[in-house]
Amino acid sequence: MIDPFGRKVSYLRVSVTDRCDLRCVYCMAEDMTFLPKRELLTLEELDRLCGAFIRLGTTKIRLTGGEPLVRRDVMSLFRSLGSRIGNGLDELTVTTNGTQLAKHAEGLYAAGVRRVNVSLDTLDPARFTAMTRWGKIEATLDGIFAAKAAGLAVKINAVAMKGVNEDEFDSMLAWCGEHGFDLCLIETMPLGDITGDRTDQYLPLSIVRGKMRKTWTLQDTDYKTGGPARYFTVKETGRRIGFITPMTHNFCESCNRVRLTCTGTLFMCLGQEDSAEFRDLLRAGVSDDDLDDAIRAAIARKPKGHDFVIDRRDERPALTRHMSMTGG
Repeated sequence: MIDPFGRKVSYLRVSVTDRCDLRCVYCMAEDMTFLPKRELLTLEELDRLCGAFIRLGTTKIRLTGGEPLVRRDVMSLFRSLGSRIGNGLDELTVTTNGTQLAKHAEGLYAAGVRRVNVSLDTLDPARFTAMTRWGKIEATLDGIFAAKAAGLAVKINAVAMKGVNEDEFDSMLAWCGEHGFDLCLIETMPLGDITGDRTDQYLPLSIVRGKMRKTWTLQDTDYKTGGPARYFTVKETGRRIGFITPMTHNFCESCNRVRLTCTGTLFMCLGQEDSAEFRDLLRAGVSDDDLDDAIRAAIARKPKGHDFVIDRRDERPALTRHMSMTGG
């Protein structure tokens, strides 16, 4: 699949649910109203749609949420997609908050998953509870170490927020190095009405990287995972640190991905509203050929880039949909 700007689209991120057992302050409102079950694609529908993308050249699929591991019977989807690894699909991964990993880590490995991204914005228990509104860090840490024990490579994802967790990045980098994890820092993005002004929390990662260089030796590397992060090797630990910078550096020139929501809406760009709907097609019994044509038509509308900006004169988010809706 080639988009109008010559980019090969080979990476599909799939939100399997909008639900989550945490309420992270940058991701959701505290009083979220979740979708009724009938509006969600069934696991079988998700599997069929993912199969069509694989048929058309998708080589990497990441299951996300919400929190993907809270969806009932989601492991059956992991097993089905994992059976396609080596037959069109190169990699199946997951992004999770870690609360359910202790229960599912071994099953994920058995299904063919080899890498997991775990969202963890702080190592301080009290701060963790404040940032997630009610979470307990012990459950996430238990999940992280269960994943490591199961043989899964772990990458820690942390959203960088000014005045919230910016004093922890050195200690988090050291902790990741101690335990053999990579760390990826992410700029906060203007998605969804979460109550409160995010502009004061925006922290350019160019500043963070500059401060880190005073303590750590960050060596250039050509390591890539298929996503937008730019990675450096940390000489002192031998691990990697990545930076995802949708605000300070538009990484759209190399975008290779699209996002499918749990309701069957395909967003060709995280930062644009244009989308394609697949739920009605699936439920109308569309043929594989027509399904493939609909996917190709959507890819043909993929825009050149996103429109994220930080504007302190306007407290409204750039997009009204929550990150949990689009897929983390």
